[in-house]
Amino acid sequence: MSKKFVYQFTEGNASMREILGGKGANLAEMTAIFGKERVPQGFTISTEACTQYYEDGGISDEIMAEIEENITKMEEVTGKKFGDVKNPLLVSVRSGARASMPGMMDTILNLGLNETVVESIIEQSGNERWAWDCYRRFIQMYSDVVMEVGKKYFEELIDEMKEKKGVKLDVELTAEDLKELAGQFKAEYKAKIGTDFPSDPKEQLIGAIKAVFRSWDNPRANVYRRDNDIPFSWGTAVNVQSMAFGNMGDDCGTGVAFTRDPATGEKKLMGEFLTNAQGEDVVAGVRTPMPIAEMEQKFPQAFKDFQEVCERLEKHYRDMQDMEFTVEHGHLYMLQTRNGKRTAQAALQIACDLVDEGMRTPEEAVAMIDPRNLDTLLHPQFDAAALKAATPIGKGLGASPGAACGKVVFTADDAVEWAERGEKVILVRLETSPEDITGMKSAEGILTVRGGMTSHAAVVARGMGECCVSGCGDINMDEANKKFTLAGKEYHEGDFISIDGTTGNIYEGIIPTVDATIAGTFGRIMAWADEIRTLKVRTNADTPADAVKAVELGAEGIGLCRTEHMFFGEGRIDAFREMICSTTAEEREAALEKVLPFQQSDFEGLFEALEGNPVTIRFLDPPLHEFVPTEADDIKKLADAQGKTVEEIVAICDALHEFNPMMGHRGCRLAVTYPEIAKMQTTAVIRAAIKVQNAHPDWTIVPEIMIPLVGDIKELKYVKKFVVETADAEIAAAGSDLKYEVGTMIEIPRAALTADDIATEADFFCFGTNDLTQMTYGFSRDDAGKFLNAYYDAKIFENDPFAKLDQTGVGLLMEMAINKGKPVNPKLHIGICGEHGGDPESVKYCHKIGLNYVSCSPFRVPIARLAAAQAVIESK
Repeated sequence: MSKKFVYQFTEGNASMREILGGKGANLAEMTAIFGKERVPQGFTISTEACTQYYEDGGISDEIMAEIEENITKMEEVTGKKFGDVKNPLLVSVRSGARASMPGMMDTILNLGLNETVVESIIEQSGNERWAWDCYRRFIQMYSDVVMEVGKKYFEELIDEMKEKKGVKLDVELTAEDLKELAGQFKAEYKAKIGTDFPSDPKEQLIGAIKAVFRSWDNPRANVYRRDNDIPFSWGTAVNVQSMAFGNMGDDCGTGVAFTRDPATGEKKLMGEFLTNAQGEDVVAGVRTPMPIAEMEQKFPQAFKDFQEVCERLEKHYRDMQDMEFTVEHGHLYMLQTRNGKRTAQAALQIACDLVDEGMRTPEEAVAMIDPRNLDTLLHPQFDAAALKAATPIGKGLGASPGAACGKVVFTADDAVEWAERGEKVILVRLETSPEDITGMKSAEGILTVRGGMTSHAAVVARGMGECCVSGCGDINMDEANKKFTLAGKEYHEGDFISIDGTTGNIYEGIIPTVDATIAGTFGRIMAWADEIRTLKVRTNADTPADAVKAVELGAEGIGLCRTEHMFFGEGRIDAFREMICSTTAEEREAALEKVLPFQQSDFEGLFEALEGNPVTIRFLDPPLHEFVPTEADDIKKLADAQGKTVEEIVAICDALHEFNPMMGHRGCRLAVTYPEIAKMQTTAVIRAAIKVQNAHPDWTIVPEIMIPLVGDIKELKYVKKFVVETADAEIAAAGSDLKYEVGTMIEIPRAALTADDIATEADFFCFGTNDLTQMTYGFSRDDAGKFLNAYYDAKIFENDPFAKLDQTGVGLLMEMAINKGKPVNPKLHIGICGEHGGDPESVKYCHKIGLNYVSCSPFRVPIARLAAAQAVIESK
């Protein structure tokens, strides 16, 4: 039998997500639960058909035949026919990938309309206004989504019409006005496209299906996929569903609701409803809707039915549901349900509540939470005292929590441009649309004039963990001149404002922020995660303050202390520059003698902060030219200190510049050339460890000294000899019994290939995956950003290999190093300390290949703890 590409809603279920996409699978599941009376019927074209569409460069005859067969079935089920004058079938066309991608793919409603059908439905319903409203909406959506004529042309025509008629809202336009608009829209379509607007419903449907498939590859979908680890190969499904009409009059309406509050997790029905409207009005935020509770007064029976549906769906899916529905002449129709997107705070609250309500086990609760979402919990809030003293200038809806202040910008492009030059910005828009996504990412926060809690801005900001205030209708916007008026005052591009995404308040100027504090639900989930995980989590920290923060967030050690970051402090850099510009070993040793006490006190601070937990200290890694002075005053100061001329110092500095510094004189190569650097750093580490150990006899301090950038066993042996001689001499002189370890970073492919040799001399391996990725691909990580976008567009890469570990190539080298190293040295412990240590997918991979720990920046420690627990759950 040939492959099936199209499924009626009665033929699927929730487990078929990969084939039917999330929306299609849930429509099928709801049909099974509630029947056809509650769920308007239709069919789903599978994700495999989308993949096939890209392979074939269009819809194949085989799939086309299957679509036509299912149109006929749908006509039988509904008793209506496409393009029929007596009983026309009208449908919606929606996309639905297996992972929810809000606002990334566009919906088309009322498909199947043409002038003849409009006249016929007016005759049947006696509702002229509704018929023309549906038609003008359809022309607008079809032109925008399928033919890519911008929405704004049509919105301008609507605004002109409202002005001409002296009305404020779309709903105040009459049937005559809407009929005239439909005519103007078609003329606009012809002017832009060059052909008449299609009147054949089948042609309209095929155009819409192709548009959904095409939208899987539009720029905003690609950005969203890259940010959320969704492979291109998954494809999107297309759902064709018979229409339920919320815009037939005042006994109709449409809404979006959540079974629990998506911002806090509180157990109460939350949502928004518009009478005499269609779905996109609520989601697009064009009219500001009313709270769902008010629906009870207007539609008591439909509201009662809806409450029952909510309860059944939540019990069925055992999770908070996000639903779209329509009321047509008082009857409730369900159009979609999915596990609702939520803030991190709400995710923790809901997971804990579901455990307390007996719906989920603690293990399931841990698995429910997206580790990346935890980021938002750890983000700043406004300083309470400063907030109390401040008076809001306006208020919108607190759509995504957190606090943000910055300079006002009015376009996504400006947000990107200003942020790139280091400005903090707040993006202020009438309403955001999916093409604003890059600007939304660059901004500190987002403020919109229109739209509710379920608008595009709100959903996307919550997903990104960015502060957002939506629907502040008091703002009088003048986008063209880059200014807005609020509370009687004009604000221009570049003016400072502060916004509170929790309360929705807007303030003039800058309000200081404070770091986040963590609620009890966070502690509960983390405690469950810690019980489950086997992978240890350390932090990358160069200062005692960072280390203390990381320990608060659950770090179990330091996996990487970059000692070079300590050299830039006051007083230290001068001495270090003297070392660089020395011409003899004696001069170098004298200069390093000045650096030693600084290094020692830094290390003491780290050992104190970690209270006996492991601390891995990487010896000097970057090339020396990064430390040399560039300003004339600094060069003169250095020349005077060393009794050399300015010209001599400039010559020494120039000589240090390399053609390819990332592969140049750095890492252990510095210690080979200048053993005195390694000796000084060893002395500082050992003295600090002995001092802190003596002060805290109950701690066990075992410093881990890490030699970077080793590519050959002989390099490690050579440098290790100086380290061991120096350390042993210090320990003997102090009469101490301190233990220490010497290991290496595996960051050059040759080190992974010869790991069995290197393991004979190393106590531990730590994968420096930033450099390992750079050297494996031969990409410079500082320059790759310039061409990676072309790689994404060409589908060569789906994401940045520096952000998400390349498991196929770099991962293979890691596995090889483990498999070669462990048998030679069974005591070898192995970790990772590149940026990948805080990426959930990469953490799960590290668990799989048998690492002992991951190490990441302090704020990513909770993310790594949760991902490590999920790795155990998934491997079961």
